[in-house]
Amino acid sequence: MFVQKNNVQAIKSYFNERLKSQFSENEIKMIVRECVSRRLGLSVSDYLMSDASLLSESDLLYFRSIVKRLQSNEPFQYIIGSTLFYDLELKTDHRALIPRPETEELVDWILYDHSTNNSLRILDLCTGSGCIALALKSKLIDASVLAIDVSSEALTLAKENANKLNLKIELNEMDVLNPNSFESFNKNSFDIWVSNPPYIPSIDAADMSSNVLNFEPSIALFVKDEDPLLFYAVIATQAMLYLKKEGCLYFEINEQFAERLSHLLKDLGFVNIELRKDLQGKDRMMLAQKP
Repeated sequence: MFVQKNNVQAIKSYFNERLKSQFSENEIKMIVRECVSRRLGLSVSDYLMSDASLLSESDLLYFRSIVKRLQSNEPFQYIIGSTLFYDLELKTDHRALIPRPETEELVDWILYDHSTNNSLRILDLCTGSGCIALALKSKLIDASVLAIDVSSEALTLAKENANKLNLKIELNEMDVLNPNSFESFNKNSFDIWVSNPPYIPSIDAADMSSNVLNFEPSIALFVKDEDPLLFYAVIATQAMLYLKKEGCLYFEINEQFAERLSHLLKDLGFVNIELRKDLQGKDRMMLAQKP
């Protein structure tokens, strides 16, 4: 047996010993708590009193498999199959990027700006897991929310999340880089467009951690080095056609291209362009308004 005793305390020690070179003490405590609570169906208070609880052989093998997957740098959110985003529990797997906390800040901004108007028509471009669209729909109940992505796998995941949360959004497979894809929309018909598109130049991959590079979909991460604003340029050009007057375009951005993107949006005719930092102090979000 790989642990001395078949109880929860032994599993805590096993996780700590095997993972201490990869994670902080607090991270390991969180990982163990999440794994044990999910596996045994424990509440927070029950978990705190569970050290002596006995585990079956299948339980022990389950926990060992999690440690092995973590040692191979697989993201924890993929291993347990879910993550919290804006108080919503979303299914997460290799079909889409793991929703990030900074993206919650983008949702916050949109909701703050439009808190007095619930009857909005919203388009989420490059939706991935559906996290932005679903978070907005959960707070703007009367809004009409459409989410699009080029990946059919990502859209299937987004649909599973929408069904699980009982949130009604429309999901369409669509390539935002193909201008003809937008022709099914009515011009001047959307109040809000929002997008967290691919924005990492391929050359930056060398500096990224293996848990991202080896597991998360590269199609949702990278753009060609010679054209890092490709998605922004195409989306903004189309937004000028399909947003209503004074409609708003929100982006999550790569901090190193903030100034270039601001100039691009201004050149396309957008006004009231605003850049915001995330809680880490990075230039992370941008708003532009159609005149």
